[in-house]
Amino acid sequence: MRLKALWISPLFLSCIIVDYVKTDGTGSPCYEDGDFSKPQKCMPAFKNVVLQKKVHVSPEYITCGQGRVIEYCIQTHGIDRECNFCDNSVPSNKHPPQFLTDVDTDFNRTWWQSVTMLEDVHMADVNLTVNLGKAYDITYVRLKFKSLRPDSFSIYKKNRVQPKLEDPEPNEGWIPWQYYSNTCRDTYKLTDSTSIIQPRDGVMKINEDRALCTSEFSDMTPLTGGNVAFSTLEGRPSAYNYEYSPELQDLVFQDPKVLRSYYYAVTDFTVGGRCQCNGHATHCINTIEDDPQSPTVCLCQHQTEGPNCDSCLPDHWDRPWRRATSDNANECKRKYDPPPPNT
Repeated sequence: MRLKALWISPLFLSCIIVDYVKTDGTGSPCYEDGDFSKPQKCMPAFKNVVLQKKVHVSPEYITCGQGRVIEYCIQTHGIDRECNFCDNSVPSNKHPPQFLTDVDTDFNRTWWQSVTMLEDVHMADVNLTVNLGKAYDITYVRLKFKSLRPDSFSIYKKNRVQPKLEDPEPNEGWIPWQYYSNTCRDTYKLTDSTSIIQPRDGVMKINEDRALCTSEFSDMTPLTGGNVAFSTLEGRPSAYNYEYSPELQDLVFQDPKVLRSYYYAVTDFTVGGRCQCNGHATHCINTIEDDPQSPTVCLCQHQTEGPNCDSCLPDHWDRPWRRATSDNANECKRKYDPPPPNT
C-alpha cells in the first residue's frame, strides 16, 4: 500500500482584485511602542494553516462510502477483527475529505477513509492536495493515521502557481519536499538518510534544498494509539510483489476480512506555519468574511501592499521594496518624505 503524495500549493494570487484592508497601526507590533517613526519587523501568529481548508483527494472514487456502503475491519493483535461500515448516508459512518482538516476533539472524533483492498485490490496511489491560497512560511507537516501507516508516501510543495506580472516565467511545477519509505532506494531511487550533509565529488557538502528519504514513520507497526498490527503480509518475501504472487493472493483471499483491513484512514492533517507577509504585517484575513476557502491577504504595514506585502504603495519608491529583517524594517517611503522629528 502506498499513499503516493501530499501536495501543498501556496498559490500567489497576483490577479485577484482585492480591496486590501489596512489598519492605522495603532498599538501594532510593527512599530516600536506604537511610534510610527520606529518601524520594526513583525509577523503573524503561528497556527495550523490548513484548519478547515478543503483537501482534494484523488482519485475521487478512493474515498469510502460514496454510492455504496462498504465494510472495513480494524487491525488487531490477533485473528479476530472488529468490523464496521462506511456509509455517507449515516452521519456517524461517513468519512469525507473535509474530516482531514476539521476541528478534531475528544468529543468529535472524525477521520477521512479510503475504500479497502477488497474493493480495489491493487490499491491505487492516493493524492491529497491542499491549496493554501497564498504564500506561507511552513514549519512542519503532520499526518496522523487512524489506520496502518503507508509503506511509502511523499510530500511535495509548489511555491507559486501564477507567475508574477514582472516575471513571465512559466508556472512552477511540484517540488519534492520529503520522502518516506521502507524501501527508499527501490521506490524513490534515494538512500535512506535524515542528513542534508551528503558526499559530492568526494567532499561532504550541505544541500538544504535536497528532498530526503527516510524509513522513519513508514513502519506498518505500531498502529495509532500504540497498538501492534496483525499483518497477513508483513514479513513474507513476496509482500512487495503482491499482485505478481498467486500464492500470496490465494492466502489472502481465503478470508475477505483480511482485504477489508487494508485501507487508508487519516484522522488529522496539520500544517504549522505563519502567513507570509515578509515582516510587514501581524495579521492575515480572508477576502470573504467567514469563508475559510476564500483567498487570504496580509493586513500590510510599513507602507507596503499586496497579498504578501511584497511591494510598496504607489509613490513610495524612494528605494526598492525589501523584506523586513530583525535589523531593519525596510519600510517603504515616499521619495520626499521628511525625516522623523528628533526625539
